[in-house]
Amino acid sequence: MKKSALQQARATYQPKLPVVLTGGAVEAIAGQPTESVANQAEIKELFPNTYGLPELHFEKKQNSTRSANLEAKPINVGVILSGGQAPGGHNVISGLFDGIKKIHRDSRLYGFLMGPGGFVDHKYIELTADYIDQYRNTGGFDIIGSGRTKLETKEQFDKGLEILRELNISALVIIGGDDSNTNAAILAEYYKAINAGVQVIGCPKTIDGDLKNNVIETSFGFDTATKVYSEVIGNIQRDCNSAKKYWHFIKLMGRSASHIALECALQCQPNVCIISEEVEEKNMTLSEVVDSIADVVARRAANGDNYGIVLIPEGLIEFIPAVKALIAELNDLLAAKAADFATVEADKQREWVINQLSEANAATYESLPLGVARQLTLDRDPHGNVQVSLIETEKLLSEMVAKRLDQMKADGKYNGKFAAQHHFFGYEGRCADPSNFDADYCYGLGYTAANLINAGVTGYMASLRNLTLPSVQWIPGGIPVTMMMNMERRHGAMKPVIQKALVKLDAAPFKKFASKREEWAMNTCYTYPGPIQYFGPAEVCDQPSQTLKLENQGL
Repeated sequence: MKKSALQQARATYQPKLPVVLTGGAVEAIAGQPTESVANQAEIKELFPNTYGLPELHFEKKQNSTRSANLEAKPINVGVILSGGQAPGGHNVISGLFDGIKKIHRDSRLYGFLMGPGGFVDHKYIELTADYIDQYRNTGGFDIIGSGRTKLETKEQFDKGLEILRELNISALVIIGGDDSNTNAAILAEYYKAINAGVQVIGCPKTIDGDLKNNVIETSFGFDTATKVYSEVIGNIQRDCNSAKKYWHFIKLMGRSASHIALECALQCQPNVCIISEEVEEKNMTLSEVVDSIADVVARRAANGDNYGIVLIPEGLIEFIPAVKALIAELNDLLAAKAADFATVEADKQREWVINQLSEANAATYESLPLGVARQLTLDRDPHGNVQVSLIETEKLLSEMVAKRLDQMKADGKYNGKFAAQHHFFGYEGRCADPSNFDADYCYGLGYTAANLINAGVTGYMASLRNLTLPSVQWIPGGIPVTMMMNMERRHGAMKPVIQKALVKLDAAPFKKFASKREEWAMNTCYTYPGPIQYFGPAEVCDQPSQTLKLENQGL
């Protein structure tokens, strides 16, 4: 395979490990027992064997040497990439491989192909040093592929156990987001309950940034993806400031939270950035969101600036309270009556849905544009939810803003020109070559997972903390997955899941944004982050996200 000059250069980069993981052997130090973030009784009942485990952190063993590790027994480990891609996944696998090889040179790593489905269907390859070396510090999940098969049934668990026993695999590492790690926790509980002798360890992955909490500071891939999006937003801002004739409506990936939009706003300083969590907190209607954008357009036009940038999180429509209530009822309705709905002719589906809904939600559904209303009832994701990324919110908002401006012009409240351009940045950032931060973070997560395996624990997620410090000072450890869980409604029933982290309106990142947005709205304060830099001074190449800095340092 021909490699670009950058690929060849990046292959030589050696990720920087926390110093505690270098040199001799390490030991796991246990903290206090933990409990779930909510619904403690329900979660404890569902996870009797893996609930209440202590947090762990690693320290160097006293008087240990590198050779001491080589006296350990070899271990066979399986690894799964689950869900959507995120920059750095290859480095998690590289770190895991190097970590188990440090434990014993005869340890072996097997990759299950195309996600959890490969685990259930017994499709795998052995990941050797020569093979892994081709993928170090590269983007994508193509080393073994990924998939969205959910691990949730006893039949799947038992089928997977067959191949684990056949390959003498004693530990399984699942690299995924909140749902994938929830499934990892369920699998860990099941294997512990039947004494299968298989450990299950998770790693926190998602560019959306919503898999984080007090103990998981960030998910891998968020840093790289937001830097990729911010580069392109900056390019558009430069074009916008040059042509001075378009309003660019840019939708950004992030279905359940607005972390990506907020981070890109902090990096680029656009004229408008909608934060879904604020829309929900203020109980705003769709019309009020439109009015807020139109107001900025009109005020800039009064200064002669008929151009600007609007950032929109892809999940916005779900956070508008009236639409959120509608979607919740639709999710339950279509879960319960999927067979009935499937028999309704296409031109009668809208009427059928209206007749099934409560009065308030029926009115909201009927008020939506036909295309948006139809999308809310079609193409559910694997969790039974609306695929909001398919709803062209950026076009919906720009069209509604244009109509509002026409009304304002007729009332003598607006005398400008409005022309819109539309963009959606999502897949562009999911497989980028990882930033130095993500390259180090992911490699460290994989290496930490190997040490959790060596410690003999199960039901844990690999963790690195103190991430705003240089990577050599990061603190490796493990967090019980049940500690992050609560009960939520899925497919019409209550299920245990890892609690998603939404943008906190009282936290430093949002406060910083809120303190600046009026200035950014009226003035052209664009910043141009440029492409990710892999080579050069640390202040250019190794910086964490603005969100992470603000969360750790405050305003």
